[in-house]
Amino acid sequence: MIQLIVGAKGKGKTKILLDKVNTEVKDAHGSIVYLDKSPKHMYELNNKIRLIDVSGFELESSGEFIGFVYGILSQDHDLEQMYLDSFLKISLTDAATANDLLRKLDKISEKFGVTFVISISLEGADIAEDLKKYMIAEL
Repeated sequence: MIQLIVGAKGKGKTKILLDKVNTEVKDAHGSIVYLDKSPKHMYELNNKIRLIDVSGFELESSGEFIGFVYGILSQDHDLEQMYLDSFLKISLTDAATANDLLRKLDKISEKFGVTFVISISLEGADIAEDLKKYMIAEL
């Protein structure tokens, strides 16, 4: 399953995401990965959470981003949750193609049994109707 935290830039989505991951790690049975556009939040994360700074991998398209996600999944069979902060930036997508990419992540989630929790700088109205059920916070 995917879970979406939506809202305009600067509304506090990252704070919600960080609070959620730090709470979830206490009850996690598998590993947790946090993807971000920089290492800025390293010290705000529990040390059991693996932070990956996506900017260091020089991805050039949303297709490469999906390949990157598959790579993480393939090397960690105990992966339980993946948190994606600043989704539009790290996935190299925009508002026009974000819904298709979210659907792709939902399929990946079902196939591999990993929950994706995603903060995305879009208004709730910009989320496709079939994806609105995944919204856990709208700011």
